[in-house]
Amino acid sequence: MAQMQTSSHFSTSARSSLAPALLAGILLAGCASTPKPPAEPKAPTPVTGVASPAPATPSPTSAIPEDADHSQKFARWVADFSTSARQTGIDEATLHSAFDSVRFIPRVIEMDRAQPEFTRPIWVYLDSATSPQRIARGQDKLLLWRADIDAIAARYGVPAETLVAIWGMESNFGSFTGDIPTIDALATLGFEGRREAWARGQLLAALKILQHHDIGRDQMIGSWAGAMGQTQFLPSNFLAHAVDADGDGRRDIWGSVPDVMASTANFLASSGWQAGQPWGLEVRLPSDFEYARADDAVRQPASAWAQEGLQTMDGTPMPVLADSSILLPAGARGPAFLVGANFRAILRYNNATSYALAVSLLAQQLAGGAAVQAPWPRDVQLLSHSQLQTLQTTLNAQGFDCGTPDGMLGPATRRGVRAYQRSVGLPADGYPTLELLQRLPVPVTPHG
Repeated sequence: MAQMQTSSHFSTSARSSLAPALLAGILLAGCASTPKPPAEPKAPTPVTGVASPAPATPSPTSAIPEDADHSQKFARWVADFSTSARQTGIDEATLHSAFDSVRFIPRVIEMDRAQPEFTRPIWVYLDSATSPQRIARGQDKLLLWRADIDAIAARYGVPAETLVAIWGMESNFGSFTGDIPTIDALATLGFEGRREAWARGQLLAALKILQHHDIGRDQMIGSWAGAMGQTQFLPSNFLAHAVDADGDGRRDIWGSVPDVMASTANFLASSGWQAGQPWGLEVRLPSDFEYARADDAVRQPASAWAQEGLQTMDGTPMPVLADSSILLPAGARGPAFLVGANFRAILRYNNATSYALAVSLLAQQLAGGAAVQAPWPRDVQLLSHSQLQTLQTTLNAQGFDCGTPDGMLGPATRRGVRAYQRSVGLPADGYPTLELLQRLPVPVTPHG
């Protein structure tokens, strides 16, 4: 989903990094979380200290009836918003089109507040995201749209396979782009108030799209969080990055594959994509590798990593990556990756490390490259939200500062876990597991 962090993402709490700890499991705040047909469900994006995930996108018909007082309050909020929108240049025709039939959808609020208790391991996520079926379908799409996508790839410097990989991840190659009216979703979020400032900005952007006649109100549908089209752009990112590649005068990310591909490429190019560079690669670490160095904060040229003993999986020379870091998405027992600027550009599209890795590996295999070669530690049991909170509380009590115990895996928790791991002679990969939690003393709950 293009967009859930600073310039692009819905979750204001998105905190994922390239650091090793990765409690993989679910979706992003609603954009990349739209469900797919049963034959090939779209894997939800794992939580990596990111936003609260969400179950499947609800149908608009699932809205719970509201009482008259609530409906009047919602109508007043819409009227007040219309006044402010009018002052920014939104015309009456657009306001009528957008709000004459607007309605509050309670299910949107339920999705926004959802917090999963359990996460899915990254290997389960990648099994789905890079399945043989998805690879085959992506290669078919590449063949079908090769001329258009190659031209777009040449224009923006983003490989065709990367664009198609994002397309597959976001909407199963256009087969499902969401089913909630964007105006309704954003008005609901704005009225509810928890993200009002954000929602008001996105709603105003959506009105500008309608006023420009890029899409009609009835066709402007997407996820519960307002992400739209075949590669799930938020309205503000549509305004900033959408492209009319087919020359019909409209930027149509819902129905025009050239517009979808060019808009996605433009977003990545604007996010720091480096033409001609790989996203990264799988690597072998030296036996004496200091696992605490597997952190996005530790960046250096690939040649410097090679001097420290890192090797490619096939023994070939390291690629040229000027500013690269080590990613251990499953801790010290799992595969290791060297990632660079283009991996970080994908993170700006969707700020979940697992998502960026899935896009990168899917694109690699669409181009005929290898899958992950090192085995995943499939026997490892990850922590639930409440278990991670217990781990944080216990480590804090032991003097290993994990910050506020919130059940979220952020930098402070990784630092605390690493400090504890060092103290007991474990690889300091910052990767919390059930086995690690079980080593700790059971916290005492005060009575009275």
